[in-house]
Amino acid sequence: MWTATSLWIVSIAALAVYAAFAARDVNAGGHVATWVLGAIGLYFGAILLLCASYFTIAWIWRARPPREVRLDVAGTLRLWWNEYRTLLGSPPRLMLYRVLVRDPEIPPTHAPVLLVHGVLCNAGVWRRLVRYLREAKVDGLYSLSYGPPLESIETFAEQLARKIDAIVAATGAPRVIVIAHSMGGLITRAYLRKHGRGRIARVVTIGTPHHGSMLAWFLVGASLAQMRPGNAWLATLNRERFDPALRFVSLWSWHDSMVAPQTSSELPGAVDVTIAGVGHNALLGDADVFALVRHEIEAQRRADASREATRSVMPPDPCPV
Repeated sequence: MWTATSLWIVSIAALAVYAAFAARDVNAGGHVATWVLGAIGLYFGAILLLCASYFTIAWIWRARPPREVRLDVAGTLRLWWNEYRTLLGSPPRLMLYRVLVRDPEIPPTHAPVLLVHGVLCNAGVWRRLVRYLREAKVDGLYSLSYGPPLESIETFAEQLARKIDAIVAATGAPRVIVIAHSMGGLITRAYLRKHGRGRIARVVTIGTPHHGSMLAWFLVGASLAQMRPGNAWLATLNRERFDPALRFVSLWSWHDSMVAPQTSSELPGAVDVTIAGVGHNALLGDADVFALVRHEIEAQRRADASREATRSVMPPDPCPV
C-alpha cells in the first residue's frame, strides 16, 4: 500500500504540474506533440538516470568475478538493457499490484508459496514470475506487501509471521515455501531467528544482500541502515545459524546492480546458486531464475507428497507406549 500510494501521489502531482505548463504553452501557440514527446522523454530519462546510478555504485564496489563469467561488450549491453526495461515497467506494476498479484481464492492442496519482495517495493514486482508459474500449473501463490517501507526489518518480520499464520490457518497446510527477493531474504532470516523453521518448508532468496550492500549508504531509513555492511544488526543476524534440515537456497548474480559487493549474497550453510549477466531487478524477469524457483517449489511438493504416502502405508505400531 505504502509504495503504491506514494507512486500514485507523486505521479498525479507531477502530471498535473506538467499539464499546467503544457496548457499554458499550447495556448500561447506551442505544439501538443512536443509536450507529449517531452513527457515520454522525461520518464525514460529519469529511469535511465536511476539505472545508471545503481550500476555506477555497484561497479565501484564490485566483487571481482571469475574469468568465465566476465562479460564482453554485447553481454554488458544486454545486462544494461534488461535491467533498464525492467525498471521502466516497475512503476505500473507497483501502482497496480492489488490487481496484478492476488492471493488465490481456492486454497491449494499442497505447500503454499509465499513471495516476499524487497525494499521500497510491493508484491507488484512478482507479476512476471507469478504469470510464469501459473502458466506452468504451479498454484497456491501468495504474496506479502509490508510497510511502511523505511521501518525496521524486525517490524517486517512480524508482518511476515502474521501472513504465514494466516496462510496456514486458511489452507490447513503445516508449512509454506518462501521465495524472497533482495531485502525480503533478510526479513525471512529475521523471522527464522525469532520464530524458528516450524512453519517454513524451504527458502529461496534471490539477490539478497546477506552481508549488506554499499548502496544502502546512499539511502535513509531503519531498514536501509540495517543493510549497510558491517552494521550491528546484520552482524548479529549473521552469527545465527539456521537449522541444517531447512533447505535454504541463495540465488545471486555476479553482475547484480544493487548488491555491492555481489558476493554479499553468499551465505554459509545455504546452497549458493550463481548466474551472470543479470541485474538486480532483472532477476525477477530472468528465465533461469524462473526455472530454478519452479524446480525448488516442485521438489518440495514432491517431497511432501512422498512423506504423506509413506505415512499412509506404514502399519500401526503393535506395541504403542
